[in-house]
Amino acid sequence: MNAFSPLPLAAKALEAGTAPFRDAMRQLAGGVCVITAGIGEDRSGLTATSPTSLSMDPPTILVSINRASSAFPVIASYRHFAVNLLAADQQAVAESFTGKGGLRGAQRYRGAEWTTLQTSAPILEGALAAVDCEVEELIERHSHVIVLGRVVAVRSGAKTSALVYWHGGYDRLEATPAGLSLAAGLAAY
Repeated sequence: MNAFSPLPLAAKALEAGTAPFRDAMRQLAGGVCVITAGIGEDRSGLTATSPTSLSMDPPTILVSINRASSAFPVIASYRHFAVNLLAADQQAVAESFTGKGGLRGAQRYRGAEWTTLQTSAPILEGALAAVDCEVEELIERHSHVIVLGRVVAVRSGAKTSALVYWHGGYDRLEATPAGLSLAAGLAAY
């Protein structure tokens, strides 16, 4: 059996700071999601491009959330969250959940239709898909918490263009007869 150990302390942090790493990660296009949690006025959430499926058996999803995020204590308290995969026409929702304009907590939910599935985490109407999760485990690492969520319900929406984030701006990912294409013209964030 192989055992893995953390990297030795000799593995130094980037000497130029985090900017080169941040720039490199901007090259990775990602589907835009809003992570939602809470009930009523005690709701919060954030925009993310990093959720990933961890396991199909049992269905489990992984999200990484900054511990300073207003959403983290809500997720930790309610022990639930939803991953809402955004359609291209839901860019305004993505921007609300970044806190644009100073929006916080339940204010981020204004201007969109919401429902719930099994856990009571907010589910966005019209999303490409929504994954409703119970928190299985919280793993603190550096500035973030890795949240493992056991999938308890899934809702699929319309088959339409997806909202993606790439190079610091939003784009539309469309299915075409020739395959997938990024459409130009969405406003940069």
